[in-house]
Amino acid sequence: MAEKLAIHGGRPTVPPGMIKPWPHITDEDRRAVMEVLEAEDINEQRRIQFEGLSREWAEYLGVRYCIPTNSGTAALHMCVAALGIGPGDEVILPAFTFWASAAAVLHHNAIPVFVDIEPKTFCIDPSKIEEKISERTKAIMPVHVHGMPADMDPILEIARRYGLKVIEDAAQAHGARYKGRLCGTMGDVAGFSMQMSKPLTTGSEGGLFVTDDELYYKRAALLQYFGELVIPGREREDQEYNAYGLGWMYRGDVFGQAFARSQLRRLDEYNAWRVRNCNYLTEHLSKIPGIETPYVPPEREPVYYNYVVGVKPEELGLDVHPRVLRDKVQEALKAEGVPVGLWQRMPVPAQEVFQAKVGYGRGCPWSCRHYSGRVEYREEDYPVAKAFLDSHFYVYGINPPNRLELMKLYVEAFEKVMDNLEELI
Repeated sequence: MAEKLAIHGGRPTVPPGMIKPWPHITDEDRRAVMEVLEAEDINEQRRIQFEGLSREWAEYLGVRYCIPTNSGTAALHMCVAALGIGPGDEVILPAFTFWASAAAVLHHNAIPVFVDIEPKTFCIDPSKIEEKISERTKAIMPVHVHGMPADMDPILEIARRYGLKVIEDAAQAHGARYKGRLCGTMGDVAGFSMQMSKPLTTGSEGGLFVTDDELYYKRAALLQYFGELVIPGREREDQEYNAYGLGWMYRGDVFGQAFARSQLRRLDEYNAWRVRNCNYLTEHLSKIPGIETPYVPPEREPVYYNYVVGVKPEELGLDVHPRVLRDKVQEALKAEGVPVGLWQRMPVPAQEVFQAKVGYGRGCPWSCRHYSGRVEYREEDYPVAKAFLDSHFYVYGINPPNRLELMKLYVEAFEKVMDNLEELI
């Protein structure tokens, strides 16, 4: 007889308090932050930490330039500005992503144009990009979502043929590789997030802009500090108080940058740890009927910012909508002590900002005189993204210092729930 589900009064599979939080903080991290506090001149520390993180992340990726920022959204906005994208221009990006990808385009008064995703990796589908290119298109923004590299070679080839730029949204993909190349090094510019949950984090908020192009670097640097050329920690010595253009306040935090530098020394170790945990889940969960585990193409090396699971009611002979099965399975897994949940609830173009085209008000930028196109945002144009969002959920607690011991309990919980589906449906 199957073991009684926790949701119906049985014993939970995962004991309370067993799951350790992310980020995993060590004494080395604590010392890095305390050194900033103990320094005689904290303003000088702002320069030291900014320059140190800039240099070390550029060296890790093998690129020429890096600018630490206060968020991944800021880094992406700097990417858009660096390429000279502005009013009336269009940028192509996937319908499934965090909406900040599109917001970065809108922030510079340009128009997001969406493309559906690949059915197995959930990244932008290169085969659907060309049909969305117009005379107004200036760039393509592939998103390495969940830490899974997008299929970059065909994207780069399309960009080359049409004279377009490529912005890599690598917010979730620190250390991920595509055919041996690190995410963030293949496009013209790239933006990373260092928000608390990311593989490389400040412990709070932060981001990283990177490029190999000196002109793009200089444009991004202007946007970072009110349109002025300023090195953090040297404002009084070097600042002209002369804005060369419209800019924002996108500088990062000194303590977060010190923390991120310490975490960077263990990034590859932590990524390998996370991959090991997720590979174990895939090996065992893939054997359970009705459960879909992540697909990894041979040439891609994800870092599993998120571990994504889908449900397939048709495999179980169930005549229910995937959303119904997903929600029931999630509810039961939570009772078993497995941390699961949802992320995006709808394709980005289905969100109100695009449906109502509110933007800056009065329909701008879509109604601005600079824009001669007419873009529509219809949810039915992105069936793969919609199907993904209806059938998938996320399993958390896969980060270090959690180990295979915990992953084994996750598998047991999945097996227990799926063996008792008749009690749930």
